Amino acid sequence: MANTDPKTLARLKRRNRIRKKIHGTTEKPRLSVFRSARHIYVQIIDDSQGSTLVSASSLEKAVRERSDLGDKSAVAKHIGELVAERAVAKGLKTVVFDRSGFLYHGRVKAVSVGAREGGLKF
Repeated sequence: MANTDPKTLARLKRRNRIRKKIHGTTEKPRLSVFRSARHIYVQIIDDSQGSTLVSASSLEKAVRERSDLGDKSAVAKHIGELVAERAVAKGLKTVVFDRSGFLYHGRVKAVSVGAREGGLKF
């Protein structure tokens, strides 16, 4: 691994431990969250086909132009609502939540709250 930062290595170990147990199917795909220091990225993935069904991120033009969102947690909640809206439009109702080794706290939790409010079931 290129990055030998202890915090990153600990997160990657947690991610691998979680991914042994979580697997997205066509009926119940995996909602994967990645957060960087500045942005947040969410994908709904069908692991059986190896394809991304729906995605949303804070880099999208529609999200960047909204100045009323405020802090990063509010943006994360909006991203969760946005990905849920897109998933429901494609006929997806239930997903498996994959936090990618990040603690279920702050922006990761805000994404899941937004997705639940948007109509997804975990």
